[in-house]
Amino acid sequence: MSMPEIYVDADACPVKAEVTRVAERHGLVVTFVANFGLRPSRDPMVRHVMVPQGADAADDWIVEHAGVGDIVITSDIPLASRALEKGAHVLGPTGKPFTTASIGMALAMRELNQHLRETGESKGYNREFTARDKSNFLQALDELAVRLKREDRTR
Repeated sequence: MSMPEIYVDADACPVKAEVTRVAERHGLVVTFVANFGLRPSRDPMVRHVMVPQGADAADDWIVEHAGVGDIVITSDIPLASRALEKGAHVLGPTGKPFTTASIGMALAMRELNQHLRETGESKGYNREFTARDKSNFLQALDELAVRLKREDRTR
């Protein structure tokens, strides 16, 4: 098995700098995938992929390229589900992992919340992203990178 790569669903991702910092520390390649607005990097370990405008263009690109043991960063629950099916590890921007055990409930809650918004029962506001969320993310991504590198050495 080769070193894991990190794929980031970069449109509206609040932890791009944190991903870059952890990837740099562990010598991992990171690919930011977005429809618009990515600043190029001089770092050869940081790649930027611009995909055509479209609802799932970034998601489709990530699923096509991510593989077993890679890391996907997203808050998009359907993308998380698809990445898990490919054998990738998935973290949300708050550091919460999506797992095969938790993804079913996450998808169900997404459907319920969408229904509540459509019927007017809920305004659908997302809670504020905090410094604690950022810190939790940094810790979770660092721990995941360490674990995957350790597993890679034991193979």
